[in-house]
Amino acid sequence: MTFNYFDKTLADLNADLKAGKITAEELTKETFANIDQTDADLQAFVRLHEEEALAQARAIDAKGDFSNPLAGIPMALKDNIATNGLETTGASHILEGFKPVYDATVTTKLNEAGAVVVGKANMDEFAMGGSTETSYYKQTKNAWDYTKVPGGSSGGSAAAVAAGQVPYALGSDTGGSIRQPAAFNGLVGLKPTYGRVSRFGLFAMASSLDQIGPLTRTVKDNALVLNAIAGFDKRDSTSVELEVPDFTEKLGQSIKGMKIAVPEEYFQEGIDADVATQVKAAIAQLEALGAEIGQVSLPHTQYGVAAYYILMSSEASSNVQRYDGIRYGYRAPDAKSLEEVYKKTRTEGFGDEVKRRIMLGTYSLSAGAYDAFFKKAAQIRTLIIEDFNKVFEDYDLIVGPTTPTQAYGIGAEIDDPKTMYLGDVLTIPVNLAGLPGLSINAGFNGGMPIGLQMIGKPFDEATIYQAAYAFEQETRLYDQHPELAGKA
Repeated sequence: MTFNYFDKTLADLNADLKAGKITAEELTKETFANIDQTDADLQAFVRLHEEEALAQARAIDAKGDFSNPLAGIPMALKDNIATNGLETTGASHILEGFKPVYDATVTTKLNEAGAVVVGKANMDEFAMGGSTETSYYKQTKNAWDYTKVPGGSSGGSAAAVAAGQVPYALGSDTGGSIRQPAAFNGLVGLKPTYGRVSRFGLFAMASSLDQIGPLTRTVKDNALVLNAIAGFDKRDSTSVELEVPDFTEKLGQSIKGMKIAVPEEYFQEGIDADVATQVKAAIAQLEALGAEIGQVSLPHTQYGVAAYYILMSSEASSNVQRYDGIRYGYRAPDAKSLEEVYKKTRTEGFGDEVKRRIMLGTYSLSAGAYDAFFKKAAQIRTLIIEDFNKVFEDYDLIVGPTTPTQAYGIGAEIDDPKTMYLGDVLTIPVNLAGLPGLSINAGFNGGMPIGLQMIGKPFDEATIYQAAYAFEQETRLYDQHPELAGKA
């Protein structure tokens, strides 16, 4: 295997296309050849759209306009982002064969930018999971070690980028589902501010928490993708009508004097010692670059996981009611009545984790439990928001580990839901508060990446990128890439 995206940024690829060193069609063919060689082991893609992608690439070549930095460059979409006429299943049996009749807004924006969608990346079923082990279709591997999970739920998107199959991919983040796979795979993964990127066409899990965002190898690539997908959308009632800046504008600016908060709760019991050591070294690096570091407290962090799993499951149980065997996707073949259609279709179509969350959410919303669970969780959410607001009165960013541990072995935790849920303890509060959060590679331990999380003020992704870029350019950790992903 000779082709991959390890040594080419989006700017490099754009320059090659403009100079005629390669055509979009040739680049797309090389991409599929690479995926053909690597994905039998990696299992990052649920399905590929080779014919459609090549037609798209030829059309871009014919147009000859590469002014947009994404034009003519292949990428991957998570399997819960709608593509008109192309199968999109949320990695669930219940939507097997479903072809949307419309594009998600981010898909439309990428098409307008000239991006080439090569296929749908694997994920946890309906984004319910943290390791991509709940997918109905495949078991995606970690690009750095095929015995370990890639994280989730955007594990396929992360693995494809980390393995050099595509230069970028889109994922979705409800409680850490972009940032945790980014941490496990040594990538840059951004969850934008809630409302920054349209959710229209994203299969909803928890509507008040979900956000689409990019996974890339470098900070600048991430900012370029956000430039393309951000913006107001009247079809999304939660989209915020706010001018979209150029997110690359602050890249290269000094972070001298930037005030960065480090919450004491992010280094308490449960955080792996090696993770803590590496992240503290990364924070020291930010300080050496001129940032002013201060210790703070986010006291309600400890309640975040409990509140999140009540709120998320409640919204998820409501959102997946639509999958009933009537309108689209799988229908139980031997049902003899309408009631049996519902029961058998959902029993056979959903996996265990989806069923678990439906039950938890339905119970939390029931008349006898609403006040004790859902209402209380919503109140805790408000307290978490207030914690962040208080810190941001004095600080520009909050930093800490992205995850309590590094990537763990496939099968090691899937049978222990409580342990799996606690893996999101550091990412969940960002979603509850609707803030932007980014994970960047902080370094390695035992040959596996460790994530550094940067949390910003609402709609201030540019400052996060500024700090992340300064750290990235100083450490150049993105120059390292997995060896297993290059298997011929």
